[in-house]
Amino acid sequence: MASPAAASRERRPSLFEKGEASPNSLQLAEQIASFHVNPQTGNIITDKVTIVGAGQVGMACAFAIMAQGVSHHLALVDMQEDKVKGEALDLEHSSAFVRGGLKVEASSTYEVTHSSSVCVVTAGARQREGESRLNLLQRNVEIFKGIIPELVKHSPDCLLLIVSNPVDILTWVAWKLSGLPKERVIGSGTNLDSSRLRTFMSQRLGVAATNCHGYIIGEHGDSSVPVWSSMTACGVRLRDLNPKAGMKDDPENAYDVIKAKGYTSWAIGMSVAQVVRTLLRNESNTHVLSVHAKGLHDIDEDMYLALPTIAGPVGVQKIIALQLTKDEEAQLQKSAQTLWETAKDLKL
Repeated sequence: MASPAAASRERRPSLFEKGEASPNSLQLAEQIASFHVNPQTGNIITDKVTIVGAGQVGMACAFAIMAQGVSHHLALVDMQEDKVKGEALDLEHSSAFVRGGLKVEASSTYEVTHSSSVCVVTAGARQREGESRLNLLQRNVEIFKGIIPELVKHSPDCLLLIVSNPVDILTWVAWKLSGLPKERVIGSGTNLDSSRLRTFMSQRLGVAATNCHGYIIGEHGDSSVPVWSSMTACGVRLRDLNPKAGMKDDPENAYDVIKAKGYTSWAIGMSVAQVVRTLLRNESNTHVLSVHAKGLHDIDEDMYLALPTIAGPVGVQKIIALQLTKDEEAQLQKSAQTLWETAKDLKL
């Protein structure tokens, strides 16, 4: 008969979602970190990063990756060849100030992307006046049809990191178009939204943002779910400080801040650089990324949603098993349903 202590250990909830991490995938990641060789293919892991789209977001990502020393070899792709080559020269001229030097390639074609370890996609169509969301999405699907297969063709071992909006649906589209395992296609998710939340907590409570912890999960958009029940500052639960934190009758409601949208580039660039660093270096940091969520939190839809994730050179390794309240879990399931209602009508 099992001892009470053993029974308690058996009942203890796991930190990670079941089915998303396996001993083999973790061992594989350790081998890559040690030898910088992908044991599945035998190919050498490089720090080469491709960025598709030389707009404000794409170049903010490129600058942050360069400035933080995440990669010393960038490939930029954009349909406006003169512009992307000018951006590449501008970046490369700073190589004397970058430890280890810098190589930047640029083109309107995808040959320059060969042997990339991570491919970041920021390209996409802008919404026209009076255009429906579905029409905009379908135009982005057509754009992705010209991007994703080319990236996989020239870098078959790459990880795809989708930043283009709406990021959750377009990450799902990229997965379908790529033919890659779901673990190797991820989106930037609500990593930046969660950073905004931590910044707000820091400013309100007067402590460093690094001492504030909390997640926004689900859609990167209107149906996002702030996980108020597990937010902490300096180890103290926010709900212990204010039992009504995040509720509609909270006099200090932060929903307007959390859901605020608008033009961003530098913050998303910093967020993407941090994610790429984790992917290349297997640092086991947690980021709130768009991952395949079917089967998690009783989600039935074949959809990508943002959840706290540990990813590395082989892609998604673990998804954190958040202890959500019934209301938070219901909101997350509704978020998945909202995304699926749009995605299911797209023509791939």
